[in-house]
Amino acid sequence: MKSLFAALAAATALMGTQALAQEDPVKIALLHGLSGSPLEAYSKQTHAGFQLGLEYATEGTLEVKGRKIELIIKDTQFKPDVARALLAEAYGDDDALIAVGDTSSGVAMALLPVAEEYEKILLVEPAVADSLTGPDSNRFVFKTSRNSSMDMQAQALALQPNEKLYVATLAQDYAFGRDGIAAFKSALDGTGANVVAEEYVPQQTTDFTATIERLFNALRDKDGRKVIFMNVAGIDAMTPLAAADPGRYGIELSSGGNILPALVAYKQVPGMEGAMYYYYEAPKNPVNDWLVEHHKERYGTPPDFFTAGGMASAMAIVTALEKAETWDTETLIATMEGMTFDTPKGPMTFRPEDHQALQSMYHFKIKVEDGVDWAVPEFVREIKADEMNIPLGRNNQQ
Repeated sequence: MKSLFAALAAATALMGTQALAQEDPVKIALLHGLSGSPLEAYSKQTHAGFQLGLEYATEGTLEVKGRKIELIIKDTQFKPDVARALLAEAYGDDDALIAVGDTSSGVAMALLPVAEEYEKILLVEPAVADSLTGPDSNRFVFKTSRNSSMDMQAQALALQPNEKLYVATLAQDYAFGRDGIAAFKSALDGTGANVVAEEYVPQQTTDFTATIERLFNALRDKDGRKVIFMNVAGIDAMTPLAAADPGRYGIELSSGGNILPALVAYKQVPGMEGAMYYYYEAPKNPVNDWLVEHHKERYGTPPDFFTAGGMASAMAIVTALEKAETWDTETLIATMEGMTFDTPKGPMTFRPEDHQALQSMYHFKIKVEDGVDWAVPEFVREIKADEMNIPLGRNNQQ
C-alpha cells in the first residue's frame, strides 16, 4: 500500500510540475543588429512588425495555448562572433524555444550552425541571401524573408528582357550583394539579355565616382536598351548615379524597392520600373489593412518595408505553435514544413525541401506625388510565386 501511495504521490508531483511548466511563458529570442550599422533601421522595423504580428495572430492576448509569449531581445551589433555567442546564450541560458534573426545576411550565415548544434529552430528574417537556405544551411532553419532569387526574378520580369537589353550591375561586396547579382544573372538566362559589367563596392562606400565611370563606359556605345541595375542596402547609390546624368547616354536606372527614407532619393527617377518586396499600398488583404491602420495609429506613419516581414515571421511562429501537438523541435519542424500562413503580403508557404517561404513580389513604377515625402512605387502588378522559378536550396534530409 505504501508503494501505491508513493507512486500516486510521485505521479501527482509530476502532474503538478507539468502544469507549472505549461504556465511558463514560451520564449522567443529576437537577434538583430540594433547598433553599429545603417541597417539598424531595418532591424527596428522588423521588431515593430513582430510585435504587431503577435498582437494580430493572438487577437491581442499575446498567448498561445494559454502560455504567455516572452520576447528576448539581443543586439548582435552586426558582428558574426557576437551573434553566435548571443544565439547560444538564447538557446542555452535563456531556454528560448525559437530564435529570429538576423538583419545582415553575413551575420545570419554565422547563426546557422548554432541552430544545428542546439537542435532548435532559427527563423531567418529579414536577411535575404539565397545561401541561407542553401547547401550550408540545415533542417533547423526556416526563412520567412524573401530570397535574392525572388528579388531578381521579379526584377527581370519587371524589365521585360530580350536580346536588345544591355545591363550593368552595381552591388555591395558581401553576401547580399553578390548573391543578388548571381541570382539576377540566372534570372536573365535564356532571355537574350546581356550583362556587360558587374561592379562591387565596399559595404559602406560613399564615393562612386570611378565606379560610375566604368558603368557608363560599359553601356554608352551599346545599340539597344541600356540599364544600370542597383542592388544595395543601407547606402544611397541612386543620388550619385542620377546626378551623373546617365540619360545623356540613353542609360536608364533600375532598382528594387526600399524603406521609405531611401525612397526619397527615388524622386530623382520618375518612371523608373523595378520589383519590390512590399509597399504598404500594394497588398490588398485584411491582414495588411490591419497592419496599416494600427501602425499609423501607433507610430504616426505607414508600415515600412521590413515591418511587413517582422509581422510575417511572428504570424508564422504563432501558426506553428497553434498547429503543433507538442512544442519539441521535431514536431515543430514537421508542422512547419509545407505550412501555409497568413501575412500582410497574403499567404506564404514554407517549401518542405529547403524551408524557404514562397511568396508574391510586386512590379512597380516610380511616381512623384505632391505632399508625399518619398517617391511612390506605384503598383503595376502582383508577381506570384508560381511565376518565379526559385532554385531549390538544401535537401531537407540534411
